[in-house]
Amino acid sequence: MPIDGRLVIALSGGVDSRVLLALAARYQHEFKQACLAVHVHHGLSSNADHWAEQCRLWCAEEGVLFYLEKVALEQGGKSIEESAREARYQALRLHLHDDDVLLTGQHSDDQIETFMLALKRGSGPKGLSSMAQCMSFGNAKLVRPMLHVSREDIEQYAQLHHLAWVEDESNQDTRFDRNFLRHQVIPVLTERWPHFAQSVLRSAQLCAEQETLLNELLSEHLMHSLYQDGSIVIDKLSPMSSLMRGQVLRMWLDGQQAKMPNRGSLERIWLEVALSRHDANPILSLADGQVRRFNQRLYFVKQWQELSHWQQGIQFDAELALPESLGRLTLRSCDRGGLSKAALSQAPLRIIFEPQSLSAKPCGRNHSRKLKKLFQEYDVPSWQRRRLPILMCGDKVAAVAGLFIDSDFVGQDCELVWNKSVVDV
Repeated sequence: MPIDGRLVIALSGGVDSRVLLALAARYQHEFKQACLAVHVHHGLSSNADHWAEQCRLWCAEEGVLFYLEKVALEQGGKSIEESAREARYQALRLHLHDDDVLLTGQHSDDQIETFMLALKRGSGPKGLSSMAQCMSFGNAKLVRPMLHVSREDIEQYAQLHHLAWVEDESNQDTRFDRNFLRHQVIPVLTERWPHFAQSVLRSAQLCAEQETLLNELLSEHLMHSLYQDGSIVIDKLSPMSSLMRGQVLRMWLDGQQAKMPNRGSLERIWLEVALSRHDANPILSLADGQVRRFNQRLYFVKQWQELSHWQQGIQFDAELALPESLGRLTLRSCDRGGLSKAALSQAPLRIIFEPQSLSAKPCGRNHSRKLKKLFQEYDVPSWQRRRLPILMCGDKVAAVAGLFIDSDFVGQDCELVWNKSVVDV
């Protein structure tokens, strides 16, 4: 049956995504469903331009809108595979709207390889559950419709329907772990045990079920431990057993969209950050961020870009996109707002993030204070103090989004709305 949003196909040009394109095109025709395909050009192969052109031609034949995204890989100590995957999903995000469904072509052979890679890393049930068939992807959904279909069956379908596809020569390079498993390990295991593939898929499914059950049983403990800003309260974790606490911390990090740390790093979060001396400022660096402590709470802090030089003008009743996936701001006219339109109309308005040397007098205060001191009074963690949008009217602080309004700009016909729900996924 039709979906609310659009179908967005991750089109690499390989046999799996080529079949996915053909099936999505049929769906588009039968249900009059909006459909588009996105090809991500990594530039890693001399054939990359040819693959992009082939994908464009196939989309034209199928009557599907085609978009090309060229990306530059930033490894930063990561493998080429990981860097390419992150760049690919980041590019795909650019084409997703609320309620869209992103379709990717992973099949059961991919699932087996993912399981084996997780086994090599010593992963627990979450890692061994491998790829989910359906999952949230920001305000959209990511669906892998062929996850229980073998590559052999996909190729047979393509041949039966006379579909052409491209072959990535790097898929033969056994220097990559996934290719090594695909060409040298899994065939030997399957020859010895013909039902090996089905057994791995069953184990992955059982691990996924156990992880889901564990999360259901502990979800109330997690909710009881969370603070209103998404941090986790250390005193709530203290009475738990080490096993329960470790799982609750995993669930919390997963909710923060953090890459799951290994067992050693998870233990260090508790011993070196949560239990460090009270006057310390402990930091534990993970793959994609840091775990920090503030006011006896643990925070996951993502890797951020410096915003001290960022500024942008803002108009009444117009939405402003903030940098670094911080959401959107609207200076909205209304009957019961906290800001005065007349006061704000005295000088140009802009949004900045640099509080250095600025002062304000929040409504109800007798004297102005430096923003640095006000942030301390309002219990804003140090690393968030340059992530709060500051509304400037000329050279005066009119408001800090989500925190306070300066007394000179208090009124009733305007409000500053910070929509954080549209942050990057």
